[in-house]
Amino acid sequence: MQHLVSIITPSYNCAKYIEETIQSIQAQTYTNWELLITDDCSTDESVDIIRNYSATDSRIKLFILKENSGAGVARNNSIKEARGRFIAFCDSDDRWLPEKLERQVALLSSGDASIVYSSYTTCNEDGVVNGIVVAYRSINYHEILRDDSIGFLTCIYDTQRLGKIYMPTLRKRQDWGLKILLLKKAGYAIGIIEPLAIYRLRNYSLSNKKINLIKYNVKVYREILDYGLIRAWGKFLFDFMPHYIAKKLRLKIINQ
Repeated sequence: MQHLVSIITPSYNCAKYIEETIQSIQAQTYTNWELLITDDCSTDESVDIIRNYSATDSRIKLFILKENSGAGVARNNSIKEARGRFIAFCDSDDRWLPEKLERQVALLSSGDASIVYSSYTTCNEDGVVNGIVVAYRSINYHEILRDDSIGFLTCIYDTQRLGKIYMPTLRKRQDWGLKILLLKKAGYAIGIIEPLAIYRLRNYSLSNKKINLIKYNVKVYREILDYGLIRAWGKFLFDFMPHYIAKKLRLKIINQ
């Protein structure tokens, strides 16, 4: 029996890339999925492109927010509409390899874990692969607090075992916040070493502006974990940052 997978995709001015994203999902060897795209008031042709695909593939569903609210709110809208046992995430400029869902659902269905992720490759804005991020074989709750090492585009979780878990309402870093909430409930997640997705590095993306995200990293500790200000900054400076730097050095060596 193939359990339904609900794929959560936020959309905002993604006309340049959204077709590649949708096509990579349509190419999955695991076919029992629904793609729930919530558009966050795009001003380009994104909605028209998505509508064209949904008109010919009933598994693709489009929702449109009434006002621009950020990726977290858009994802939560799709999670609310999700009917699948498994919930997966793919942003509107990323791609999956064809066997991604098949590999991950098999592992989830075995009962060994309720959260699964994988390694992934990176590409530039033109789609040229330029690196790889190798997944840990497993990660537990305490480790995710100091090292956001699960690529969100590879994350999939089992609602039968965990229930539906929604994105925190933070404007930024809400993906890390969700992973913290997932592992707090599950205890651990299992990684697949083979890369199963392609993450697009864009020059103006939020994830590239790391220095501007420091306050949001601290905000995760404060709002998600209810840490006081001193404890939150201490966790960030003396636990998160050393592991972040070590990981970057490891990736640099691998990609040389």
